[in-house]
Amino acid sequence: MVKAADRAKNPARSSVWLEKRAPRSGGGPAGLDRDRIVAASIRMLDEEGLAKLSMRKLATELGVTAMSLYWYVDTKDDIIEYAVDTVYGEIDLAAVDAAGDWRERIRVLALDYRRMLVNHPWMSPCAGQYLNIGPHAILVGGKIQEAIGDTGLPMTRQPSAMSAVFQFVYGYGTIQSQFERRATEAGMSQDDFYGESIRAFRDDPQFVEALEPMAEILDERASHGSVTAIWDRDFDYALEVLIAGIEVMVERSRTEEAGTSRTEDARTEDAPGT
Repeated sequence: MVKAADRAKNPARSSVWLEKRAPRSGGGPAGLDRDRIVAASIRMLDEEGLAKLSMRKLATELGVTAMSLYWYVDTKDDIIEYAVDTVYGEIDLAAVDAAGDWRERIRVLALDYRRMLVNHPWMSPCAGQYLNIGPHAILVGGKIQEAIGDTGLPMTRQPSAMSAVFQFVYGYGTIQSQFERRATEAGMSQDDFYGESIRAFRDDPQFVEALEPMAEILDERASHGSVTAIWDRDFDYALEVLIAGIEVMVERSRTEEAGTSRTEDARTEDAPGT
């Protein structure tokens, strides 16, 4: 069994996907397996969040003893890592492959990644906490790299483009998921929560002057009457801005490369003995 103390000794190499476990002797509890444990943990994480997940509560949900879970996992972190990778499996890679050029593949990946973050708010804090090297996560990462690689950007610029797109998606999906959770916890629809929040500070005299530069855009957003429509509209347009930006940078890289090539040719022609 891998213990938390053992993982603390080498956190950079700490992952359920890296640690080798000796198989348990005998048979596990009847009707229980890792897939069932992970499915139940995802339901609990979606409903209650990371902080409230415990081995004891998970065992109660499954109708088994807490010790029964240790036939299949060693720690709660194991369960979370398995849950994270299972959720990455929700990204439709067949749809990505069918999308065509790099622009369409980035759009499909970005939309699915955002949907995953919104549907599972607990995923966002897991992004930096765990290595995310399970089989589904690696497949998704590979598709992202293929799409970015096909843009025509030089290799030295591809990581930056990947960060621009998918860290934007991560941030956007995280904010949207937390807003939806906040509205749900308040027992309000997103539209009602947003409207009430905006009115709360716009009606407060102390904010009138400070909000003056923002008044026009606040009015524009309020005019739609649907927070969902705003989420989708702003995300779609921002993604198009990023894709257009990549196109511009690809062309710039080609122009710079052509200029460098001409300079080198000129130097060769001017060199003595040529």
